[in-house]
Amino acid sequence: MKVAFATQDSQQVDAHFGWARHIAVYDVDVEGCRFVQTFDFGTDLAEDGNEDKLAPKLEAIRDCAILYVAAIGGSGAARVVAMKIHPIKVPQPEPILDILDKLHDVLKGTPPPWLRKALRKDREAEFDFEDTEERHG
Repeated sequence: MKVAFATQDSQQVDAHFGWARHIAVYDVDVEGCRFVQTFDFGTDLAEDGNEDKLAPKLEAIRDCAILYVAAIGGSGAARVVAMKIHPIKVPQPEPILDILDKLHDVLKGTPPPWLRKALRKDREAEFDFEDTEERHG
């Protein structure tokens, strides 16, 4: 499953979703964690009320199951949830690698219901791809 992190420094979750300079994406499963990509958004992001700034971020996380943020506005949260992505607020800056370690440990055990649902999103995406292949193949 892909997991996204709103970050200013690409090392820790320390950014409001709308104002994040970077979105770091990792793939996480029971085997471990793998860095996928960092999306960069520049520095002119603190324009409250500018919904257009969210569009490229929403596109960047479209295939993620979880989004870790320091904060997220109501409109942004609604749009993220509508994409079937589970937003998680981190109360204070926390290293991305520490969060990944914790998430990996939970996946190896018995994940809580919300996490099992997030994992299903990943499998549904794979199924959709296979289903498309059969129809066009």
